[in-house]
Amino acid sequence: MKIKVWGCRGSLPSPGPQTLRYGGNTTCLEIRSDQGAILVIDAGSGMRPLGNALLKEPASKEIFFFLTHCHWDHLAGFPFFIPAYSDRFTLHVYGGPKNQRSVKNILAHQLEPPYFPVDFSNMRAKFVFGKDCPRLETVGFHDFDGLRLSHPNGGYGCRLTNQGKTFVFLTDNELGYQHPGGLAREEYLGFCRGADLVLHDAQYTESEIKRTRTWGHTTFFEATDLAIEAGVKRLGLFHHDPDRSDDDLDRQVEFCRQRIKKAKSTVDCFAVAEGQVFDF
Repeated sequence: MKIKVWGCRGSLPSPGPQTLRYGGNTTCLEIRSDQGAILVIDAGSGMRPLGNALLKEPASKEIFFFLTHCHWDHLAGFPFFIPAYSDRFTLHVYGGPKNQRSVKNILAHQLEPPYFPVDFSNMRAKFVFGKDCPRLETVGFHDFDGLRLSHPNGGYGCRLTNQGKTFVFLTDNELGYQHPGGLAREEYLGFCRGADLVLHDAQYTESEIKRTRTWGHTTFFEATDLAIEAGVKRLGLFHHDPDRSDDDLDRQVEFCRQRIKKAKSTVDCFAVAEGQVFDF
């Protein structure tokens, strides 16, 4: 299993000199199974460069796409995902939270007037939705499990295993507040327990959360404490605030590492960077 980060910023793309090292694109992950299958998680602005890269791979024809939820920052890249306009590709789309409209309608709505100049009908790829999609286990993503996020309007995180290694992705998950449909902290603790790699929302500092509690995101220390208690091997701090500079992130990582050391834990903590690759 190989994971590449194409976007790890939260809320809004934030390009500029202050975000060069960790990146400004919003959430998008590319995961390749040992069978070579391509799983894309979320369609943030990082989905655009991912699409351009896939076009250069003649053998790439089938894409499995999992959408955690439908907030703007996790959808912004979809209209610019060039493989969707090519009949060479088949996109298997797996839904996130329950919505009044289907995932297909939500994606198509992005391309409706007056929001976008190109209609969804111009996308020539073959789309397969929901119950008609193959099970991810059949293409090498073993024990793929979803879990409800604690986030406004809902959402789903995921846990998957490949060649004995376990990866957990919990973006947009507020550990300090249980939103409708969200779960208690103990359930996220169990979901992460013993994982080789956890990427978890860590958008806010302890001082910021006094103003932003209920907005759907976790603090650096809350994510760190979860990883310590769950005994994970590596914790990637994810969904960086758009106003958080590279230097700011470096400082927060150091604070988290001090907290881990004080707890006599061996968790390897770092801030996730755009372009980063995890090769199991």
